[in-house]
Amino acid sequence: MIRIGLISDTHGLLRAEALSALAGVEHIIHAGDIGSAEVLTQLGKIAPVTAVRGNNDKDAWAKKIAEAEVVQLGGQSIYVLHDLSELDLDPAAAGFSVVVTGHSHKPLVQQRDGVLFVNPGSAGPRRFKLPITVGTLVIDRGRAQAAIHDLFPAPKA
Repeated sequence: MIRIGLISDTHGLLRAEALSALAGVEHIIHAGDIGSAEVLTQLGKIAPVTAVRGNNDKDAWAKKIAEAEVVQLGGQSIYVLHDLSELDLDPAAAGFSVVVTGHSHKPLVQQRDGVLFVNPGSAGPRRFKLPITVGTLVIDRGRAQAAIHDLFPAPKA
């Protein structure tokens, strides 16, 4: 079993709550709009990081970061890109079991044609009334399952 942390759209803000939520993962995937190299440095203190460049990652430090990455973890092939609308392949036909994206700031876990699509939402500055979230991806016995973790859940009434 492998537990992978998913984070996106930090925009240079890496909250202590996000670091706590990712503690103990074996790998971290950052799905773009990182905001600064320091974010990747801090995440790298927790676990190895695979990151893609988002549409707002324009400074010199971000030039060496690819717009899409493929990572093999737990026997699964994972495709990572920032903006799902820029997906230019059929993930199932290409052999991917998981696609991780960001950009919309809207958390999503959805199965489509045998492929698990995950957007961990935004862990950075709040946008509109969207939640501040990260995700986890657990791969166990060849099966991938994802969960979204709200860093500031609303109090229960």
